[in-house]
Amino acid sequence: MNRYDVVLVGAGIMSATLASLLHALDPELRLLLVERLEAPALESSAAVNNAGTGHAANCELNYTPLQADGTVATAKALSINAAFESSLEFWASLAEQGLLKPEVFLHRVPHLSLVWGAEDVAFLQQRHRQLSALPAFGAMEWTSDPQQIAAWMPLVMEGRGRDQPLAATRIERGMDVDFGTLTRALLAPLQNAGALEVMFGTTVTDLNRGHSLGVASERDWVLNLRGPSGARQVETPFVFLGAGGGALPLLQSSGIPEADAYAGFPVSGQWLVCGEPSLVARHHAKVYGKAKVGAPPMSVPHLDTRWIDGKRSLLFGPYAGFSSKFLKTGSLLDLPMSMRAGNLLPMLQVGVNNLPLVKYLINQLRQSEADRMEALRAFLPEARDQDWTLSVAGQRVQIIKRTPEGGRLQLGTEVVASADGSLAALLGASPGASTSVKIMLEVLERCFSQQLTTAAWRERLQRLIPSYGQDINADPALLARTRERSDALLGLVAAP
Repeated sequence: MNRYDVVLVGAGIMSATLASLLHALDPELRLLLVERLEAPALESSAAVNNAGTGHAANCELNYTPLQADGTVATAKALSINAAFESSLEFWASLAEQGLLKPEVFLHRVPHLSLVWGAEDVAFLQQRHRQLSALPAFGAMEWTSDPQQIAAWMPLVMEGRGRDQPLAATRIERGMDVDFGTLTRALLAPLQNAGALEVMFGTTVTDLNRGHSLGVASERDWVLNLRGPSGARQVETPFVFLGAGGGALPLLQSSGIPEADAYAGFPVSGQWLVCGEPSLVARHHAKVYGKAKVGAPPMSVPHLDTRWIDGKRSLLFGPYAGFSSKFLKTGSLLDLPMSMRAGNLLPMLQVGVNNLPLVKYLINQLRQSEADRMEALRAFLPEARDQDWTLSVAGQRVQIIKRTPEGGRLQLGTEVVASADGSLAALLGASPGASTSVKIMLEVLERCFSQQLTTAAWRERLQRLIPSYGQDINADPALLARTRERSDALLGLVAAP
């Protein structure tokens, strides 16, 4: 039986980030990456499968909900913004070492919010008033002047009537990240150094504690694998399940008590994609609007400048749909096979308590091509059918968690770890990829806490992420230094 120090399941941005961090902290670790598909980053990490915005809470209005007193909540926006800065810091350190070429996966694109109607304009103005007073969002611009909005996003304003109030905010220092390209770039130096073995086309058929199998290391995990060369077993003291929607079934099969509290509800998506050069060249922004009442946060409509495998395009959406698959290449049995006696009631409770969401998904499934184009024309009034094609996006599995108050739909991402820190799984969706470094730091803190107390690990981690352990939102000078360093090392200059 082959033994590894760490086994990572799923070759997406999360596993690639964790593998890169672990190798930097301890180059002697023997790492194994298992992926069921034939190459890395073909599911949620692929740019066309939704993971490409570079979420920093600059423009995503669902991260700053309106409160009863008329103000907006800012804590989540600050947290996500700081997490994205950690990602930039880490990538900058790897670029400084010559291990990453930022220009192949990272582009500077302004982030904008656009709303119309008196009520939403008032909301956006309040949001700007509060966020622009915070150092993290101090550069946020606001306007209700149609001419200024047209200068920021000309295609959005062409053919638009002036009979309703409009408003927009902009942060010029926004990013577009091709997480598929980044994933491959993170894995390559590890493989070249011989620190990481990768098994493609390989499925984890089972994972068990060693004590149940009578192996020498009783606390270790034994994984049964099936791949091109047949079946094999591997042993490891630590397993990370970073398989996107596929993480939940593996977590359930692990048998750890922490898994009992979770279920998942899959939501699929679609994009309208435009590659027409004359249009792509005239829109250089990510423009977010407001989600409809009852819509999940991942369905917030937005018009993105997006680089996919090096080619610049425009994407609009997403349009929600439903499939019982947990992965784009998964099985229709994924959802029913995930149901357990312990999570069936929470799933039913979430369905009853989120009827607007259910209604929204039903309406999305009933959409025609004309309906989708109508939604696009709310952003681009002069959009032509022939310039846009429908593309199937990735699958997302929203977390359903059993709590003392009943089943709860969890938005965002969540790390689930065994009590002894020998196994961790990542569940959930947006803004996961953009905050991958922060999330993997949480995995390290929960599962490698003893190693993090050593001087060697602490010093190496501090060199990789200089702001680690500090609150950049509480220290404007630290925030400024962090951004200045990242921008310089990543070559982030304002785009024309």
